Amino acid sequence: MVEAGSFVGAGEALGLTQPAVSRAVARLEERVGVRMFRRTARAISLTEEGRRFYESIAPHLRAIEEATSEAGDSKAKVRGRLRVNADPGTAQLVLTPHLQPFFEQHPDLFVELVARDRMGDLVREGFDVAVRLGDPEPSALKARLLMRSHVVTCASPEYVARHGAPRHPRDIEKHRCILMRDPSTGSPFGWEFVRGRKVVPVNVSGPLMVNQFGPMLAACLAGQGITQVLEFHAREFFADGRLVQVLPEWADETYPLYAYHHSAQLMSAKVRAFLDFVVGVTRGGGT
Repeated sequence: MVEAGSFVGAGEALGLTQPAVSRAVARLEERVGVRMFRRTARAISLTEEGRRFYESIAPHLRAIEEATSEAGDSKAKVRGRLRVNADPGTAQLVLTPHLQPFFEQHPDLFVELVARDRMGDLVREGFDVAVRLGDPEPSALKARLLMRSHVVTCASPEYVARHGAPRHPRDIEKHRCILMRDPSTGSPFGWEFVRGRKVVPVNVSGPLMVNQFGPMLAACLAGQGITQVLEFHAREFFADGRLVQVLPEWADETYPLYAYHHSAQLMSAKVRAFLDFVVGVTRGGGT
């Protein structure tokens, strides 16, 4: 019912009539003693009690489904559909470019990668795993720290050749900077430079503000200014020389990357394989 969104959809998925589904829901509500669904003429949705009940049983249902599909297959083959939730920067710059070897290793797996700013309710929306930047968010799933990436300041070689490289964080105030929008305020994120215990806040300015890492890196690669990025987002651009770090000695600030998944006892083979892939991709770019 939760995944289908209606009695009709649930009936079609289960091979039952709509009245049969309705009776099954009524029996469940009577047995549990709470109202699970809020019904209107146009839609059906979970009540708060129903949502909590679903979040509690969903991992077990998926584990049963996985066990059933893999019955008789002693190797617990990685297959089926994997729904992945990721922040846009990590999805675009880290996961997607490296998926091909993962697909070659697991040809029976279909990945649905959903990139969005906010994590949302992973269980209710049917996600198997999430990979997201920032401190852990409230979730029914387990949070696992994958890495801490350094925040680095960078520019294209062409920009540095034209405008010179800053020698101190305060010199950045004289340069054109590419700014990142803070969604909570609508203003640019502030810049800080960290070396050991010393923190230097800097007032930066420039003609361009974006809301995603992808456009910010594209503008930097095009020589439009200096910006601050996560090292593992731009690793390949440093490796091939398209970007250079400025003030590398002031890059002690780090930012965490977390994976969200069901407990180890309930983790499916496909989720375990994907987490191994993510660890391999991110290894060497953080702390």
